[in-house]
Amino acid sequence: MDLLQKIRTLPTGPGCYLYKNAEGVVIYVGKAKNLRARVRSYFLAASQANAKTGSLMREAVDLEYITVANEHEALALENNLIKQRKPRFNILLRDDKTYPYVKLSLQDRHPKVFVTRRLRKDGGAYYGPYFPGNLAHRLVDVIHRSFLIPSCKVDLNRYHPRPCLQYYIKRCLGPCVEGLISTEDYRQAIRDVQLFLEGKSSELEQRLTARMEAAAENMQFEMAARLRDQLVTVHQSQDRQRIESPENEDADVFGFHFEKDMLAVNLFHMRGGKIVDRRDMFWEDLWEFEGANNPYMVDEEEDSSDIESEPRLEPDPSTPAPEIIADAEISEEHSTLIAPFEQTEPEDGAIVGIPHIAAPPAREPSNEFSAQVFFSALLKQIYLDQAYVPKHIYVPVDFPDRALLADALRERVGYKVEIAAPQRGDKRSLVDLVCQNAKQSYDQRFRVLQPSIKSMQEALQNALTLAEPPERIECFDISHIQGAETVASMVVWEKGAMKKADYRKFQVKTVSGVDDFASMREIIHRRYKRLQDDKKPMPSLVLIDGGLGQLHAAADALMEIGLTTQPLASIAKREEVIYVYGQEDDPVVLDRRSPVLHVIQRIRDESHRFAVTYHRKRRQMRDRESELDSIPGVGPITRQRLLEHFGSVRALKQAAETNPDSLTAVVPAAAAEKIRRYFAEETKPAASPLQVVG
Repeated sequence: MDLLQKIRTLPTGPGCYLYKNAEGVVIYVGKAKNLRARVRSYFLAASQANAKTGSLMREAVDLEYITVANEHEALALENNLIKQRKPRFNILLRDDKTYPYVKLSLQDRHPKVFVTRRLRKDGGAYYGPYFPGNLAHRLVDVIHRSFLIPSCKVDLNRYHPRPCLQYYIKRCLGPCVEGLISTEDYRQAIRDVQLFLEGKSSELEQRLTARMEAAAENMQFEMAARLRDQLVTVHQSQDRQRIESPENEDADVFGFHFEKDMLAVNLFHMRGGKIVDRRDMFWEDLWEFEGANNPYMVDEEEDSSDIESEPRLEPDPSTPAPEIIADAEISEEHSTLIAPFEQTEPEDGAIVGIPHIAAPPAREPSNEFSAQVFFSALLKQIYLDQAYVPKHIYVPVDFPDRALLADALRERVGYKVEIAAPQRGDKRSLVDLVCQNAKQSYDQRFRVLQPSIKSMQEALQNALTLAEPPERIECFDISHIQGAETVASMVVWEKGAMKKADYRKFQVKTVSGVDDFASMREIIHRRYKRLQDDKKPMPSLVLIDGGLGQLHAAADALMEIGLTTQPLASIAKREEVIYVYGQEDDPVVLDRRSPVLHVIQRIRDESHRFAVTYHRKRRQMRDRESELDSIPGVGPITRQRLLEHFGSVRALKQAAETNPDSLTAVVPAAAAEKIRRYFAEETKPAASPLQVVG
C-alpha cells in the first residue's frame, strides 16, 4: 500500500505518526488529536509552500502510526519515540544534563547512601533533585562523616571477615562485619539520616539531643561528642534544605536568545523563592542540514546564492487540516487526484502526485525560527521523563500544547503544574531577566575571545608580513577523485566575516587526470584575468589550500597576467604551516591557540567544504543522468521528480526493490513498473552460455 492509500485509511482518533524515508529510517515523529486530519494537512498547498514542510514531504515515502486512548497518552508517546528514534526533522534536546538524587538503599539489609542520577522502583528512598549538582555530593559526604553511614560499593547483604580503613578512622559504623554494630543501632542511624534528608530538623534535633544527654549521663563521652557533631551538622545544613511553603513555591524560568541560526536557552531553577541553579543549553546551526537547494546548478562560474542550506524545521503543528468527512461521503473537493499521476504541469495550488486538496491561499514560505514550536518540543523532552516537576514553569512565549502538557504533568506528578507565558508584572520581569542572561550566554559561547575586526586585521598583517591590514581574502581549493570531475572553489573573507554572496565555483576545463598544480594554475589565471579585464580591485590576500607546489602554481598564473605584487600565501594541511610567497624558506608557524591561525583555518576549511560539496554535486549529476537516462520512459521531468523525492539513485533503487508501491506516489503505475523491472534486470547475474553437445 502506498503512502496516499495509507493516509485514506488512517483512523480519526488520537495517536502518533512516523514519517519514513526510502531507506525505512524514521525522519519525523508527530502527535495528533485526529490522525487522519493531521496527516492530510501536510498535503495542503499552504503546507507544501512552506520550505520546512516541503523538505519533509519530499523525503517521506512511508508512514506508520500508533493509536492511543487520548491526547495525554499521545503526548507521552511522542516524547518517547523522539528520544528513541532521534528523527532529524524533530527538534532534539542535545543537552542531556540531569540533576542528581541522594539514594538511601532501604531494600538492603544494611542500607547505605550514595548519589545517583537514575530513579528506579527498587524499594530505595530517593531525595532530590539537588541544585546545584554538587550539593548532592556534599550532602552524602556530610552523612558519611557525621552519621557514619557508608557510601562504598561493598555488599552489605552479607558479612565480611574484617572492616575497611573507613571503620578504623571512625568514618563508618562497620555494618559489613558481624558484631561491630547492632541491627537496632544501625537502623536508628538510618532513621536519623532519613529525617536529615527529609528536612525534618526539629524532630531530628530532639532525637539527637536526647541521645546525647543520655550518653553523657552514662559517661559515654565519645558517643556524646559524636552526637553533638551531628547536631552542629543539622544546624549548618538547615539553610540548604528545601522547605515548600505557599509563599515561596518552586519554579523553573526559561529565557532564550536566537541570532544567526544559533540559539542559547537559559533555565533558572528557583527553589523556596531563591535561584539555586542555572542551566545553559545551546544549539548551533539549528535549522541547517547539508545539501543545496538546486543540485542541477553547474555553471562554470556563478554567483553562489544557492549555497544557503535548506531550513531544517519541524513542520508547523498549527497548520489547519481539511475537514474530515466519512469515507463514503468524501467530497470531490478533497479526493480529486491528478489522474493517473500525469506528468503534466500542476494546477495552481496542486502538487503533482499527491491529492489535490482545496486550501486557503498559499502563504509566503517562512524559514524563520519559531519559538513556539521550539519550546513546545523542549518542555516535553525535559519534563515528561523527570521525576520532580516544579509547580510553576514560566516560558517567554506561549505555544499550542501548553495546556495539554500542563494537564499531562499534573496527572503524572499528582499536583497542579502551571505552565505560563507571563506578559506583565513581576513574573514577566523575571522571564526578561533570564532572557538577558541567555543573551550573555550566547555572547560567551559564540562570541567569546573574538577580537575586534581591526585588531584581527592588524594581527593578520603582522603574522603574514603584509603591507597593509587585509580587507578581503580570497581562498581557493581543488577537489576531485582520481582526476574525475575536477572542480575548484573560491570563498571570500571580508572585514571579519565570510561573504557567501561572493563565493564562486569553477569547473577545471584544460586539465585531464590528476594534476592539482595545473588545475590551480588554470583557476587562478581565469579568476584574476577576469578581474583585470573588468577593472575590478584585487583582494588583499590570495590564500591557497595546499603546500608549496600549489603556492608556486598560483604564483606562476599571477605572473602570466602581470600581477607580480599580489600578496599570496598557502596553508599546508596537517602541519598547519603558512607559506608566504617570497618567504618560503621562513614559513609562519603559529601557536595552535592563536586567533590568527583560527581565522585562516576557518577560511581554509570553508573553501574545502564548498569545493567538496560542489564536486559531490557534479558527481551525483553525472551518475544520476547516466543511470536514469537509460530507463525507457523516464524523461528529464520524471527523473527530476524521482531524485527530488528519493534523494539519490541508491535510495530509488532500494525503494524499487523493497517497496515498489512507493514509486506510484511520484510517477504513474506504468512508469513505476518500468523502473522496477529495470533495476530488477540490472541485479540479475549474467546467464552463462549453454554448451552444445554433439
